Amino acid sequence: QVHLTESGGGLVQAGGSLRLSCAASGLTYRMGWFRQAPGKEREFVAAITVMTGNTYYADAVKGRFTISRDDAQNTLYLQMDKLEPGDTAVYSCGGDKRVQIPPSTPYTYWGQGTQVTVSS
Repeated sequence: QVHLTESGGGLVQAGGSLRLSCAASGLTYRMGWFRQAPGKEREFVAAITVMTGNTYYADAVKGRFTISRDDAQNTLYLQMDKLEPGDTAVYSCGGDKRVQIPPSTPYTYWGQGTQVTVSS
């Protein structure tokens, strides 16, 4: 079993930055972030393969968001810069032990989510 706990959400003005954290217990092959805005489906944001460090991003966030992981702390991060009102959503950290799945595949294990609100 893998338990994930996010933190770091909040309210920020457009153009600002936030960093999300996800503390994990247990090991996974891949970890990542999804988000869900009101009235919309959950969408892939970014992912990282734990053993290789390979990263993957949705086109909407490429160049603005950076995913990283602290192996010693077993913690996942999402640095979000140049935030836009369209980034407003509940951000959820996920993890999966399955290998060779596309990075944007929804995960087996999820955190509770953290709200990010970007004002214009």
